Amino acid sequence: MKPSQHHAVVIVGAGQAACQLAASLRQKDHIGPILIVGDERFLPYARPPLSKTYFKEGESQRLLLRKAAFYEMNDITVLTSSRVERIERAARAVILSDGRRLDYGQLVLATGARNRLPPIAGADLPGVMGLRGLDDADRMRGRAATARHVVIVGGGFIGLEAAAVFRAAGLRVTLLEAAGRLMARAVSPAVSDYFLHAHCGAGVDIRLDVAVRRILARPDGSVGAVELADGQSIAADAVLMATGVVPNVELAREAGLAVENGILADCFLATSDPAISAIGDCAAVAQGPGGPHLRLESVQAAVDQAKCLAERLMGQPQSYARTPWFWSDQGPHKLQIAGLRDGADRAEVEPSSDPARLLVRSYREGRLVCVETVNLPAEHMRARRALETEAAA
Repeated sequence: MKPSQHHAVVIVGAGQAACQLAASLRQKDHIGPILIVGDERFLPYARPPLSKTYFKEGESQRLLLRKAAFYEMNDITVLTSSRVERIERAARAVILSDGRRLDYGQLVLATGARNRLPPIAGADLPGVMGLRGLDDADRMRGRAATARHVVIVGGGFIGLEAAAVFRAAGLRVTLLEAAGRLMARAVSPAVSDYFLHAHCGAGVDIRLDVAVRRILARPDGSVGAVELADGQSIAADAVLMATGVVPNVELAREAGLAVENGILADCFLATSDPAISAIGDCAAVAQGPGGPHLRLESVQAAVDQAKCLAERLMGQPQSYARTPWFWSDQGPHKLQIAGLRDGADRAEVEPSSDPARLLVRSYREGRLVCVETVNLPAEHMRARRALETEAAA
């Protein structure tokens, strides 16, 4: 379909990608209606602080990506507490759960992801929490205010960030990880080792290669302990399930769009229906024309995909090609990653006289593909520039 500056753009999802797309379209003089539909009761807000600064501050207004005045001034409609029930592709309309109908010229799915909850008995007990949205964070803060011992299931970014803030608040923390090292799917062994020692040094009890059998209740029905597969029981006042996320693809699947590990999109961020695009955590984007699909969960991907899509919707299509980068603040330690380690066959640890700093370069077939740094922000920026230059060569 030929893009038009007058068509209605309906964005399903109200996170970072949705907010950036709406802003970018207005910056590029899109004059048609823009509607953002979100199932939470808040305007679009930043999620990364939920496991970091928000735990200490609790100031939700500081999380907002844009103030309400921005949407009013730019004639962007945000429908909060609203859920899309189905997509009617032939009619180019979405139907909300309350029966309202929204017609679109272009539909954008920015539906994000939700917590992955393993099938563990007792995971629904009061005091067992996930951390994905602002309401989750408020429940976690409230529970932590009276807890003494928190058990965290999962040793990825969220679990470790939460462990750091719980320890800073004076709580006992036990972290359980099924793999043999921390953040195993995301970082090199050297980075895993660094953060294992850092968190253990801060007083976190970390147990690797363990499986949770069930979560046990106290006589009052609230969470009381976590039982491991070997029969050992760990007392707990609160349990945080930090076992990853799954993309929200149900709406797309029910509409007949191509879905695998995410909503499949080509390198221009179009789905199998040219009137529907997908961006952010829910989107598995082709890496170049006909290339493999990759789904990334990061602010950078959400923002850059939104900007790229805005170009196409305004008639200036560009293939999405950006160097991925990520960060994780865990107590006083800032982990930054440029590139992806997938398929790396060699890693080099830069010698350093400062034990608080770390730099790891990973290569695949002799080509630099990823640089991980801890407490070295200038090196991270240099790495991003180097990877972008190499990708463009």
